Formats: sequence, structure tokens, C-alpha cells
Amino acid sequence: MDIKPFTFLLLLFSVLFAGCSSSLNKSSDKPNILIIYTDDQGSLDANCYGSKDLFTPNIDRLAQGGARFTQFYAGAAVCSPSRAALLTGKTNLRAGLPGNVPVPEYAERLNKYGMPSEQFLLPEMLKEDGYYTALIGKWHLGHEPDRRPNGQGFDYFFGHERGCIDNYSHFFYWQGPNKHDLYRNDEEVFYPGVHFSDLMSDEIIEIVNKKAKDPFFIYWAFNAPHYPYQGDPKWMEHYKDLPSPRREYAAFVSHTDEAIGKVLDELDRKGLTENTLIIFQSDHGHSNEERAFFGGGNSGPYRGSKFSLFEGGIRVPAIMHYPPVVPANSVFDQPLISMDWFATIASLTDNEEMLEKIDGKSLLDLMEDPTGDSPHEILHWQMESYENKKGQWAIRKGDWKLLGNAMQMGTDGKKVFIDSLFLVNLKEDISEKNNLKDSEPEKLAELLEMHEEWLNNIQIEMGVNDTSNP
Repeated sequence: MDIKPFTFLLLLFSVLFAGCSSSLNKSSDKPNILIIYTDDQGSLDANCYGSKDLFTPNIDRLAQGGARFTQFYAGAAVCSPSRAALLTGKTNLRAGLPGNVPVPEYAERLNKYGMPSEQFLLPEMLKEDGYYTALIGKWHLGHEPDRRPNGQGFDYFFGHERGCIDNYSHFFYWQGPNKHDLYRNDEEVFYPGVHFSDLMSDEIIEIVNKKAKDPFFIYWAFNAPHYPYQGDPKWMEHYKDLPSPRREYAAFVSHTDEAIGKVLDELDRKGLTENTLIIFQSDHGHSNEERAFFGGGNSGPYRGSKFSLFEGGIRVPAIMHYPPVVPANSVFDQPLISMDWFATIASLTDNEEMLEKIDGKSLLDLMEDPTGDSPHEILHWQMESYENKKGQWAIRKGDWKLLGNAMQMGTDGKKVFIDSLFLVNLKEDISEKNNLKDSEPEKLAELLEMHEEWLNNIQIEMGVNDTSNP
């Protein structure tokens, strides 16, 4: 068959164009991913969650362009286990981390070294899938080389390894040595006098500019509004009429929101917003510790705060923004949990085989029906120990919630024991004031049996018994 030169060129052009188009489509199938993880931000501490005394236009901007969740839970009520649940998609016990990671100077004495390096993390999955992976901010999951960010799937790390730092000197102030704690990968770096939130936003903008043509995953783990409360002086002036410690806390929240706005603006300028999945969440409730001036955050009607498995300790602000999938200005009221982010990202990036290995559930089907059921029939929490007589635990099924070894933080910043078993119906008692364990013995027995079966299975899986560390 004869093909005229013009026809041949047209066919050749069509083939080349089709190949180019296929390549572009393949690239666009991999959304950029930005997880914004704030630290100790209270349940209602954003305008879009009902706070009247805060200024959070950029957090609200994410909610207006995406989905806001009203019954979203952290995986734990304290920092390290919450992060372990997020990055593994598993409950913190299955991730191998019952409690906070101690400073490395105490690790050997306490026999606690952090999250086991054998755990398969979200950045490892995405790195295998061609993503550039970066952690900007707080790590707090381990200090040995194979437990640090670069040993756990991150191509790039800029931030601090320990639980918190002074935002201007970048020193960790706690018991034991007061140590400078700011690193770029494994190299200690120094930026005295520059606010850490501003350093982080600059780092992320640089990554966005360098990697705009490649799919990237950025885990932005804030050191805010975790104490020390250090918002910019202009925000202290803005909130001058608020009483302390709400004033100091609010200034830090707005400084955080401002840093988020800088990154969102850069994504807009680069034309990347449409193809970037942005997840926003607090790691757990606000702090009532002495270093936080015994408060500052707002849990609204919810009982409890950081460290407690009452709602105020684990019900957190959470937002998902991804225009191709997430309906704008939508509100979801289903019980969901932070492990679901791993599952959702796995579904978006065609890594569905991971869904059988983790506890999280993909939210993609729910995005099509805001009135649909939660993918979770039951939610579980346990911290501090793999043994339920020592650890604080909770289980939620429907409107019913049972807490074991229930506690909350007192006004003096110390833990207050409430009851060994505390049963509540959240629909009727959102403030968890009334313990129904005596009036609802059948429901108590049902939930207790479910918890004990779940915990027994985890003990077998992890090979642990009466211990706080696997």
C-alpha cells in the first residue's frame, strides 16, 4: 500500500503526539502530596471549626476548597505514637510504638529506641513509586541511623529529631542535655534567630520549585502550636486583648497559618494546586502541660486534651483538599482516623495491595457520597503499653465508646485518673460526663470483649506480652 509523504508525516505526528499525551497523562495520574501535620492544635482551633477568636484564613481556605471532617480522630493522644500511626497506616501498637520516643541519651537505660525500622512507611511506598520524598519539620520517631528520616524512606530531611525545639535558637530544652537539634539530612545546620516555621516554609517552597516537574511527597510536620508558644510579635499584638495563655497560643496558631499560606500561594503560582493532594491534621488535642502555661487551646464541648483518650485528646481538625476528587466546601461527619490517609494515598497511587496490610481505609469512595457510611465499623486506640491493665485504651463502635484506665489532665498539668472503665454514648453525651458502665452492662461487656480480642491479636502479631516495648 502506497502512503503519500504528507499522509506518512501526519501518521507519524499522530503516533508521536499520542505517545507524548500518554506520558503526560501518566504523570498527571500521580498527584503531588502535601501532608500538613500541626502539633498540639486543639479540636476547634480554626475558624472553620468554630473558633471566633482566631484568625486562620489559610486553614479555612483549604476547607473551603475541599472537605472538612467533624469526627476525625488522631491515632493516639501523644506525639510519637500519633506520627507512627500516620506514617504506617496502622494503629500505633501494630507500628511498634506504644509511647513517646525518649531522648537518645536515655534510650538504652529505658530500652526504648523508637519505631522499629522494619516498619514500612508511607514515604517508602511512594519512593518506590517514583516520588521525591521529603520531611520538613519534626521527626520524633527514633535516633539511630536506620530509624531516622533518611533511613525510613525520605530522600530529604530538614528539621529536628526530638519532640520540640525553641523556634529561634532551635535547641531542645528538656530533662537531660539542652541540645541544638536542627539538621539537613544528617548534617547539623545553624540558623540562630530565624523562626523555625519560616525556615520550614522556605524549604518547602524551594522543593516545589526544584521538583515541580516530578511527583513529590512532602510531610510537613510542624513544631506548632506545641510549646514553647512563640508566634511572631505582630501576632502577639494582634491578640493583645486575649487573656493569657490563649493570647500566646493564638499568636502561634496564626503564625502557623501564615506559613501555610506562603506554601499554598506558591503552589498556586506554579499551577500545581489542582494536581496536589493536600491533607491537614493536628496530631492530637491541645496541651495543658506546665510548659504550655496549663492551656491555651480549645476543645469546645469535648472532654480532655493531649494525653487523654477522651474526645478532646483525639478528635482533631482535619481537612482534605484535592479538586479532581474532593468536593469543595464539603463536610463529612463520619468517624474516621489518621491511618486513613495512608490508605487513601495508596488508592490514589495504584498501591491497593497495601490496603490489606494496614488498618486505614481509603476515603475515595466516601468522597463520592458525603452521606455514606464510615468505612470503619470499629475504631481502636491504646497507648503506653501492650497490656491493657497498664495502658490507656479506647474502643468506639457506632455511637458507643468505652475507655479503659480513663484519665485527663488537671488544671495543674498533672494526670488525673477517672475510672478503670468508662462507657459513654457520644450521641447523647458528647462531653463524656456520664459513665454508663453500671446502667449498660451488656454494652460494656460487648465492647470490652472486642477490645480484648483486638489486643490479644496484636500481642500475638507483635510477639509481646506484658511490656511497653516490642
